[in-house]
Amino acid sequence: MEYKIIVGLEIHVHLATRTKIFCGCRQAYGDTANTHVCPVCLGMPGALPVMNRQALEFAILTGLALNCTIARFTKWDRKSYYYPDLSKNYQISQYDLPLSYNGYVEIPLADGTSKKIRIRRAHLEEDAGKNTHTLGNFSAIDLNRSGSGLLEIVTEPDMNSPQEVGAMARELQRIVRYLGASEADMQKGHMRFEPNINLHITRGGQVFKTPITEVKNLNSFRAIEKSIVYEAHRQYQEFLETGKTMRMGNKSTYGWDDVNQVTVLQREKEEAHDYRYFPDPDLVPVVVDDAWLDEIRGRLCELPIQMQMRFVNEYGLSDYDAGVLTADRATAEFFDRTVKLGGEAKRVCNLLTQTGLKLANEKNVRVDQLGITPEQLATIAKMANSGLISATSATLIFEEIANSGGDPVQIAEAKNLIQKSDAGEIKMLIDAVIAENAEAVQDARSNPKKAKKALGFLMGQVIQRSKGQANPKIVSEILNKKLNA
Repeated sequence: MEYKIIVGLEIHVHLATRTKIFCGCRQAYGDTANTHVCPVCLGMPGALPVMNRQALEFAILTGLALNCTIARFTKWDRKSYYYPDLSKNYQISQYDLPLSYNGYVEIPLADGTSKKIRIRRAHLEEDAGKNTHTLGNFSAIDLNRSGSGLLEIVTEPDMNSPQEVGAMARELQRIVRYLGASEADMQKGHMRFEPNINLHITRGGQVFKTPITEVKNLNSFRAIEKSIVYEAHRQYQEFLETGKTMRMGNKSTYGWDDVNQVTVLQREKEEAHDYRYFPDPDLVPVVVDDAWLDEIRGRLCELPIQMQMRFVNEYGLSDYDAGVLTADRATAEFFDRTVKLGGEAKRVCNLLTQTGLKLANEKNVRVDQLGITPEQLATIAKMANSGLISATSATLIFEEIANSGGDPVQIAEAKNLIQKSDAGEIKMLIDAVIAENAEAVQDARSNPKKAKKALGFLMGQVIQRSKGQANPKIVSEILNKKLNA
């Protein structure tokens, strides 16, 4: 028997608005429980919701980035269900008229190609509260999160491996961060993923489809991929044992036990009619005219996958390096600006990824907040590429500017980092080293097994005699000529 994994994703994205979606309560994370609540988000009788314009515009902007059609007319619906964390017993959402639909995202694959994942819809809704089970032998409810603006993105079941699902999740995180629509910090619950998984099993020329399971509220890429691996194995074993296949009404909801690395059955999943959707009587529909849509479209930036491909094609970077740089919009734009100012792309990439990102992480800031400008970094890269300073010195100058400021050239001169390129002076150093290391010279000239090591030793001796100031490129050229003479 053979089987194919079929996965669609539901993604909940907390929008980066200052207040909640239908009231004026501050949208905050980690504060004392139940301190950011009001009659509206608690569902008190007579309290009326008012739409947050910023949340709607973030949702439209994201829909455009996902290549979706934006609905010119949409409405709000009440989705009824009864859980402790939903104080008014319904959620304001969108049912049959989502804000955006029929889009797609291109995701990068491990072999360097890409794959198009279709977006079924992306609609706005409010979040529920949070159940807490750590205070004793009872459950507590924190409603600070209740009423926060959520964008729910629903894909088609176009992914066929844990790696593809992980790539899609990472790409969506990059997109909403680039747009500024969400901080997308998964540890804070800004972004939660719910894969819907089943198998298509081929046996005897016939295809059997296992029941779909939804794994709820995953908040790490590792958990996404691990849960799909486990769930595929579990479904396959269940099919072998029971022959159970997909039919109406047999969807299930599972949780992920990260400690034991297993999925755990939570409940049978509801169908749409179980939620008893109906139009919300307290909110007017939203009409998006041409002028408003064009104004929002003007806020689109170059998206991460496009920028990553451009860095590969225009600047000759590897796909890995381009991926590291475009993981964050500020870093990508800093790199791009530096290269356009004349810094050689690979040199700038190395300085940013090996030094800049390390310093930024230590200082808990973005790369563009380190205190070094693209102009200064371009100057450092040019100095290193011309041989004026060494690669090590370039790193030292970068760190000096980030810590204390200053001009790259002046720092190089003050710290005696300018490499000597005077051929006459370097020849004198090489002659002295050759005279004092006859055995290494002999190995470099006539012992193939030891030639490379001997040459490296002689190079090191010359650099040491120059107190690290001799230009290695010129040393190498002159030394090789003398050894081959």
